[in-house]
Amino acid sequence: MWRSLVKGFHRWSSPKWFYQISQPWSFWLGCLGALISLIAIVWGLGFAPEERLQGNSYRIIFIHVPSAFLSQAIYIGIAVAGAIGLIWRIKLAFYVAKAAIGLGISMAFVALVTGAIWGKPTWGQWWVWDMRITSMLILLLLYVGLWALHNAIEHSASADKAAAILALVGVVNIPVIKFSVNLVTTLHQPATLKLTEKAPMHISMLIPLLLSILGFYLSFLALLFIRTRLEILHRETKAAWAQQEIAQLVYGVVKSQGKGE
Repeated sequence: MWRSLVKGFHRWSSPKWFYQISQPWSFWLGCLGALISLIAIVWGLGFAPEERLQGNSYRIIFIHVPSAFLSQAIYIGIAVAGAIGLIWRIKLAFYVAKAAIGLGISMAFVALVTGAIWGKPTWGQWWVWDMRITSMLILLLLYVGLWALHNAIEHSASADKAAAILALVGVVNIPVIKFSVNLVTTLHQPATLKLTEKAPMHISMLIPLLLSILGFYLSFLALLFIRTRLEILHRETKAAWAQQEIAQLVYGVVKSQGKGE
């Protein structure tokens, strides 16, 4: 069994094998994620009942909560991938970490914007220097810092290591985001979903929220596979198999353009 685990680990750490196996996964995960997200958002925005205190303004949670959850999960994933790359020197881990940065920036930005849209009718202000909101802003800045490191350092290996160290240092911000509503007095409401407690919302609101979270996560995985595949081709251009894949992609683009003309 141990040999099988080691063999599987080494197989998944191979850029070539990951590139080949991830293509069908990215397609099906993308289709499933898009479908579930569409159902959840239409259900949540159009058919879920009004909230007793917040009215219709609460409906932003069907976008805000999944994006906030995902922005934190992506950062943890980047930190874990960075640690794997630093400890075991696995190139693919660095490729995945870099590919996830842009997606993390997007989710953190969406979480902050939708939070502001929610905050205006709920608190009467677009922005307050609340501990939860401020720590989410710090998360966005950490993502931007990771992106800046990769663009500022020309040598890819050095950029990977620097970004991994920053990600590991910055991961301390995640517990702050998570527990900030419990540590200090805050405008932000307590966590809606808890593993140890029943959700304080009607099932007609809870189901589309859970579906939206699932749809966001599946869509993220699909996009991560696609971005990682592109990163692999960019980094492995000297490998014969990568050159062959690039040639096939170029031929497919040229062929499709020829048909269009």
